[in-house]
Amino acid sequence: MTAKIFIDGAVGTTGLEIRERLAARGDLSVTALPEEERKDDAARARALNAADLVILCLPDAASRQAVALIDNPKVRVIDASTAFRVAEGWTYGFPELEADGHAKIASSARVANPGCWATGFLALARPLVRAGLVPADFPVTVHGVSGYSGGGRSMIEEFEKPDSPVFVETVQRAYALGLGHKHIPEMQARAGLAHPPLFAPTVARFYRGMLVEIPLQLWALPAKPRARDLHAVLADAYAGRPLVEVAGLDEAASMKGLDAELLANSNRMKLFVFANEAAGQARLVAALDNLGKGAGGAAVQNLNIMLGLPETAGL
Repeated sequence: MTAKIFIDGAVGTTGLEIRERLAARGDLSVTALPEEERKDDAARARALNAADLVILCLPDAASRQAVALIDNPKVRVIDASTAFRVAEGWTYGFPELEADGHAKIASSARVANPGCWATGFLALARPLVRAGLVPADFPVTVHGVSGYSGGGRSMIEEFEKPDSPVFVETVQRAYALGLGHKHIPEMQARAGLAHPPLFAPTVARFYRGMLVEIPLQLWALPAKPRARDLHAVLADAYAGRPLVEVAGLDEAASMKGLDAELLANSNRMKLFVFANEAAGQARLVAALDNLGKGAGGAAVQNLNIMLGLPETAGL
């Protein structure tokens, strides 16, 4: 039987990415409301309650409203906003993050898609916290660079409209200078940290792709781990996971640079451990596409798992 999928918010950046990935699927029936009905609550309620699975690509308040409109207990939901990422009763949609992540998503009726920055950060941080190499109360710092599509329609227009000051002047821009980025709550909670990580994101003049980095003073960690210890934990955590790869230490040591667009237009993520053993320092880096594994690709992966389909179908 073909599953009926309704995308609420299908005209936004993430919604369009998801539609593109689902367009050629013969095992799904994908629907979205016409433009004139997108803000009609009665039409939305009918579409939401008629679907087998709903994907919400909306601002937080609109996502909460959409969930409130669902009264059919058989309807399952994937939400791509920040509204439910640390909410009670919602499963966090990062299947590789915990050993039981896949099973929890498969049985859940409500799944919160992770943020793109959180995906890269958690992929690196969570296994190390879980293994005790990074204590839960350690002062963790994370920074990186993302393509401007990560900021949605408004940021895309800033970078692409000829009459915008950003179009002319900006190559790379630091933001969230008040240290209150919307992904921080899920980064702290899902990593198992006692304190919010100090997060220093930047956006640059390229459309898609990102690097997320955690620098570590290894000598400051109680266990004084070496690069091979960090690598072993990460490699074990993602062994057999089709969409997450951990680069070998030899590969990382041979690299002179790392392109933020390395995995643009991909649904995969690749993790690297760079280190200076003499200095007792390491740079852990996740490369991914902010619209792929960081958004649309993650939603499709979660959809596949929830419907009992091959995890990488359409990816």
